[in-house]
Amino acid sequence: MVREPLSIADRLRGERLGELLREARGSRSITDVALRAGISPETLRKIERGRIPTPAFFTVVAVAGVLDLSLDGLLAEVSPPETAAGARGEAVADTPADRTRRAAG
Repeated sequence: MVREPLSIADRLRGERLGELLREARGSRSITDVALRAGISPETLRKIERGRIPTPAFFTVVAVAGVLDLSLDGLLAEVSPPETAAGARGEAVADTPADRTRRAAG
């Protein structure tokens, strides 16, 4: 299976996620936070720097838990408003591309 390249929006979301995690970590060491989350310090370093723009869901859950961050809060901070609203079950814009994808799926 060939993986499609990430869009600019995906990369920007990854960079924003990294910034938020780095800010929340504050003065705590990257090693301490990573080990408490059950990941390697290098993985956390790459996420914080945006080098892993789409980290695994459970990795984000683990790091957010160590940093006492809300997943809803992270989502709201890294997603465009219409994406965050859709994740909360609110109405979002319905584009022709959305209708085409639903019809094909």
